[in-house]
Amino acid sequence: MVQLVLGKKGKGKTRHLLGKANSEILNVHGNIVYLDKNTKHMYELNNKIRLINVMEYNITDSREFIGFINGIISQDHDLEQMYFDSFFTIGCVSEEDIEEVVTKLERIGKRFNISFVLSCAVDESEVPESLREKIIISL
Repeated sequence: MVQLVLGKKGKGKTRHLLGKANSEILNVHGNIVYLDKNTKHMYELNNKIRLINVMEYNITDSREFIGFINGIISQDHDLEQMYFDSFFTIGCVSEEDIEEVVTKLERIGKRFNISFVLSCAVDESEVPESLREKIIISL
C-alpha cells in the first residue's frame, strides 16, 4: 500500500510524517524504516525506527532508487513500513515520473507486505487523478 502526504514546501508534511511513524511503531510487529535527505530529524524519531540518509548513497535516478528500496527490503524480512520524507528529492522523482514510481512501489508493497508513506512537495491539484485515492493528508 502507498499513501501520500501532500503540500507545498513549509506546510508541515515532515511533522505529520514523523508523528505517524512514531505512533505506528507502537502498533507494528515488525520494523519501520524512515528515509530522508539528511539526519536532521534523528532525535525526533523513536529509537526503534531506522533512519537512512539516502543522500549518502549517490542515487541519481528513480530506477536506482527502486533498486535501493529492494536492497533495504532484502536485508530486513521483518520490515512492515517505510516512510519517505522529501520523496521527489530522495527518490530522484519528477512530477512526471510519480505515477510510474508509485506503481512500482505498490507492486513491491503487495509482494512483500510493506506499506509506504510518501511526503511530496506538491499541491493536491498537481497529482495525477489515478493517485488521488492514495492521499491521506493534503496541506
